[in-house]
Amino acid sequence: MLAGEPGIGKTRLVHELTGALDPATVVLIGQAVPGSLARPYEVLLDAIDNRPGIGEDQLEALSDPRRSAVERLHTGLAIISEVVGDAPAVLVFEDLHWADSESAALFERIADQGGPRLLIGTYRPDEVTMRKPIAALLARLERRHSVTHVRLGRLSAAQTAAMLAAATGKPAPVRAANALHQRTGGNPFFLEELLRSRQSDDLEELCEQPLPWSLVEVLRRQVEGLEPVGHRVVEAAALLGQRIPFDLLAGVTAMDEGDLIEVLRELVTSGVLVEADQDEFVFRHALVREAITDQMLGRQRRRLHEAALEVLLDSGAADPALVAYHARGAGRYDDMIDAAQRGTRLYLSIGSAYQALRLAEMGLDEVPDDIELLSGAARAAWLAGLLDDAVRYGRSWRAQAVDAPAQADALYLLVRLAWEADELTEMRELTSDIEALIADLPPGASQARAMTAVAQSKMLQDEQEATLRWADRALALADEFDLPVVRLAALVEKGSALANLPATATQGWAMLRGLVDEAEKLGEWVLAARALNNLVQGVPPASAAEHAEMLERMRGNAERAGFESLAVAAYFQGRARLAMRAGNLPEAIEALEEGRNHDRGYLRRGRRADYHAVFLGGLYLEAGRLDDIAEIIEDLSHLVLEEASTIPGLAFHLACRRGDLPLAQRLLDELYGALAAQPWRSGSQAHDLVSAALTAGLPLSKVDSMRVELLDNYVWDDYRTLVDAQLDEAHGRHQAALAGYVTTAGSVILSPPVRGTAHVGAARCLLAADRAGEAAAHVDAAMTLLGSWAGWRVAQLDQVRARLGMTAAPSAVTGPAALTPREREVALLIADGLTNTDLARRLYISPKTAAVHVSSILRKLGVASRTEVGSVIEQA
Repeated sequence: MLAGEPGIGKTRLVHELTGALDPATVVLIGQAVPGSLARPYEVLLDAIDNRPGIGEDQLEALSDPRRSAVERLHTGLAIISEVVGDAPAVLVFEDLHWADSESAALFERIADQGGPRLLIGTYRPDEVTMRKPIAALLARLERRHSVTHVRLGRLSAAQTAAMLAAATGKPAPVRAANALHQRTGGNPFFLEELLRSRQSDDLEELCEQPLPWSLVEVLRRQVEGLEPVGHRVVEAAALLGQRIPFDLLAGVTAMDEGDLIEVLRELVTSGVLVEADQDEFVFRHALVREAITDQMLGRQRRRLHEAALEVLLDSGAADPALVAYHARGAGRYDDMIDAAQRGTRLYLSIGSAYQALRLAEMGLDEVPDDIELLSGAARAAWLAGLLDDAVRYGRSWRAQAVDAPAQADALYLLVRLAWEADELTEMRELTSDIEALIADLPPGASQARAMTAVAQSKMLQDEQEATLRWADRALALADEFDLPVVRLAALVEKGSALANLPATATQGWAMLRGLVDEAEKLGEWVLAARALNNLVQGVPPASAAEHAEMLERMRGNAERAGFESLAVAAYFQGRARLAMRAGNLPEAIEALEEGRNHDRGYLRRGRRADYHAVFLGGLYLEAGRLDDIAEIIEDLSHLVLEEASTIPGLAFHLACRRGDLPLAQRLLDELYGALAAQPWRSGSQAHDLVSAALTAGLPLSKVDSMRVELLDNYVWDDYRTLVDAQLDEAHGRHQAALAGYVTTAGSVILSPPVRGTAHVGAARCLLAADRAGEAAAHVDAAMTLLGSWAGWRVAQLDQVRARLGMTAAPSAVTGPAALTPREREVALLIADGLTNTDLARRLYISPKTAAVHVSSILRKLGVASRTEVGSVIEQA
């Protein structure tokens, strides 16, 4: 059963299915039409229309009123059987909400028949009433285990962006995607009709383009047949905005409350309006509202806006957004500007960044040099993830700032924006401008904020010692002048810098944890979210449960602030890190793929251009998905990344994993050149690349030089010890290597799979010393840590197990108990006969991620085929 509103894609989905079927499959598609309730077996007759072999006597018997209902039903079933025979068949009854009772009964009886048949019924939930046959049919079908109910919802903003990208062949500008999502309400048919009417691929133009006539006709039909009073209410509602308060509508229409309730009930029943909240209504389809207002006279619109504005101003507590909207429509621009300023402040304070930006821009249309509106627009655009708009408004804000404190506040945001845009030269210049301004600022709040801005800039540039100096200066002023918000902001920068240094990481984590409660109490959601994000990105010695709690808390605070990049993109990375801490590679990959799919429909630049790609590429290398990482390297090659070693590092790693030693040696020189331009080093990168180089057989002299290039004194000791152990083992210094492996195997810093690899290394060293019993204990530990992992780490573990003659570690958890919750879900679906492609569609993951799940399940259950999974699960 396929349910959804008109235009949501039910018929398209059916056609996509039938178009991909084997030619030997029989396909019957019948459609009910409005008014068909009085025509028996209308859907069947439509399905078999013009099909050869259907006897006239059968068709006459089907509609003969002298025959009993049972006899005619069996005639319908006989016709289906003759057409289908024993062949595989897909039978589709479209628009069952209009179907006659005989067609509904036939549909149900077909569902009782056996054979290789898929029966599909589509309907619109809003059209289902107790007076129609489909209501009873749905009630009976709900009790059947063989029925799958698919409810198609509207496109999300990200899905709208993906559809726009597919239609135009390039990512969609964020603002255009959001505007078109809002304009169409996420209805695919409406969006497609708009796209058909476009004159170019400029989606910004499409946002303002008039509705195509074909769509207008579809929309107008929804209000045809209304009584005059209903038309009057609909027109007033259309002018009142997206959300229509009952009291405002009553004031504008001057209707009695009881009469208005009756009209609204009719409009809700007919599907024109929806009661979105108590005493608040919206149009079911946003474009209906647009189609209605487009047909109104200018004077009519202006008078309605004036009436609405008077009602709002008389109420005294109206939403500033509504006041501004109606003031502009009424031509009362002083009222509009005042409401825009108030509304921008209000919506920023409650985390509605996009609404704040729209209000600020409405005001700036009249007063483009207004400092308050410029600052509000810049902050709102930044929080909403609209980098180009934020930079444009931020620069205008700075240009209009007449005194040093205002300039310093503008520079504070511009520094952050330059970092997000990867404009590091500009970032340093802006930071120097702030430093120069500090001497002109009087001691107090402005000077302390400016110092905090410099501290943030230094922290973002990984200049930790400079960060600490500037943060301490800001903290001193915050204490002297009692500036709690500045104090929290300075603590975020100081705690983040301390957390980035191995020697002070524990102190930094404690500082970040300690400020979150206070930031939340003060309503400083951005600061609270940033502190929590820096915690979940690091490796604090906390439990997985605490890590998960911090991640959700971070997302909640970011949503309260309207901070899109942390509420969405960073959240998926946090989920991936949480899965890695649990040693679950498929879930980590799935989280990043979901995040990447969410973002790839949008046109972004700077750090958000492909936010998840580098992280995801590393996990693809872990899993041995070499073709996938090659695609990511190709995608990233078009971007300029601040981390200079990223692309050459991934390319070198890939060459090693593919065994292409000549290419790997050439890429190593490129990697060294990139590292020379990068002031920091990564222990994780060093371990991964050294592991790949050793596997590929790179000469040990070159691997030794890699250690020098890839590690510095600021890298975590645990990673340095692990890399040294790998090199000691490669040089045959097994005793020294064993000591290093044992040390890192107990690390609280390293992730489970890395610690599992340390155990495997320890086992190899013990085997070299003929200490098989001790080696087996390390293998047991590695199996626990790598139980939900894959790729080269598991391959190394399997090699050691083979040398020990082990089939399964005695202490490792195996069987159904070893499955993660996600794997148990997948196992049940495998038992139902789903293929990898089916799994991917059902779980909204890629087929390759599904394959990783299946491989892990087979290994843990100790079975060789998918057919054995069901019996093992049933026995459990």
